[in-house]
Amino acid sequence: MMHFLLLFSRQGKLRLQKWFVPITEREKKKVIRDMMMLVLARQPRSCNFLQWRDLKIVYKRYASLYFCTGLDDRDNELLSLEVLHRYVELLDKYFGNVCELDIIFNFEKAYFILDEFLMGGEVQETSKVAVGESIEEADTLQETMEEYMSKPAY
Repeated sequence: MMHFLLLFSRQGKLRLQKWFVPITEREKKKVIRDMMMLVLARQPRSCNFLQWRDLKIVYKRYASLYFCTGLDDRDNELLSLEVLHRYVELLDKYFGNVCELDIIFNFEKAYFILDEFLMGGEVQETSKVAVGESIEEADTLQETMEEYMSKPAY
């Protein structure tokens, strides 16, 4: 099971965080700081897997963003690398070649896509088509509600 998913830039700016286990805010800040220090200090051609405390750390760099997750010891690193890649594919499909600015200015959509894809640290939906359809439905509902709320009530 995933314990957390972090997205941060090469400059060490946290862009997105999702926690699947309950921990204190103080511990979260420490984990974030440690992950950034560990991952950003590594050479570009290094292995994408690390051992940290009692967790396996799997990370992947896409453009200027690092996608980093912490796993249980018994979890498969390659499968989690595929999960990270699938999330990037979903973001690419929605935003059209996603970049760091898309995550910054549309973080609620990035979280929504993540929530449609993962639940409780496990993959909820493997189909890109099914996730895409649910995102489209949510966007349509949001647009409908915005139109409805913008009309005066007589």
